[in-house]
Amino acid sequence: MMALRQAVFRPFTLAFIQLGQIGANKADNLKHAREMIFKATSAQGHHKKPDIVVLPECFNSPYGHVHFPVYAEDIGFTSGKPYDIASSASESVKMLSDAAKETSTWLIGGSIPERDGRDGKVYNTCTVYNPKGELVVTHRKVHLFDIDIPGKITFKESETLTGGTTTNYFDTEFARIGLGICYDIRFPELAMISARQGCHVLVYPGAFNLTTGPLHWEMLQRGRAVDNQVFVGMCSPARDMSAGYHAWGHSMVVDPMGKVIAEAGEGEDVIYADLDPQAMQDARDGIPVTKQRRFDVYRDIAEGA
Repeated sequence: MMALRQAVFRPFTLAFIQLGQIGANKADNLKHAREMIFKATSAQGHHKKPDIVVLPECFNSPYGHVHFPVYAEDIGFTSGKPYDIASSASESVKMLSDAAKETSTWLIGGSIPERDGRDGKVYNTCTVYNPKGELVVTHRKVHLFDIDIPGKITFKESETLTGGTTTNYFDTEFARIGLGICYDIRFPELAMISARQGCHVLVYPGAFNLTTGPLHWEMLQRGRAVDNQVFVGMCSPARDMSAGYHAWGHSMVVDPMGKVIAEAGEGEDVIYADLDPQAMQDARDGIPVTKQRRFDVYRDIAEGA
């Protein structure tokens, strides 16, 4: 793996918006998401304004593979190339960029259905904005949610979505943050690669359901955190029993020792977590797995990433 420069890690505050009222009207969804971003950055209920705000998976549309092509937007972002927000075809990108700029806050814009203008394929895509409103990175959901639990739930994202092909992270003035989306968290390789790339925090906008949520939502986050001795968080939509898909909720942030340091309930909420680099340092000093890996016995999964 190519050597990466070490990223800055300073104390900072993370805010997760467990968004409710996500319905069929995209304009209403975007308006409400914008309102909640401004609420989250007003620091009501917390001692300071957050440094970064996170929205949930598919915040601008109903969740379901039949909905993704209908709500998909052409983002047209290419990593490493300038991106003109003003000429973007994506109304969601324009709203998120404007909100990040107006609040002067880093913003992880959950995810939205994206249609690639070149080949027409549809992706589940996370977009990230700096405090100037610039789109700095995107992450296309790598692992598609194709499951069949008899008598419980059947869901097949691959009927309309295509999986992404890259791992992604971004640097802020306070941390390096790795990205995943929902089902991505079940694949430890993605988290391992992000951690070996120097990420301090892994953020997954997600929408587990009432079957998988009680089983594995907290377990997976604590597992990825302990495996890699990093902070891990998942931001869920609020639960809406009148919707076609019932999200688990319980947006959560976990520290590098696997301790839950912030958790929402089922309804719409904003949760805050103060992330202290010393917690990661203490975990790595006390249980030094990052120095004890035996790549002479097994392969480094991050090689070549």
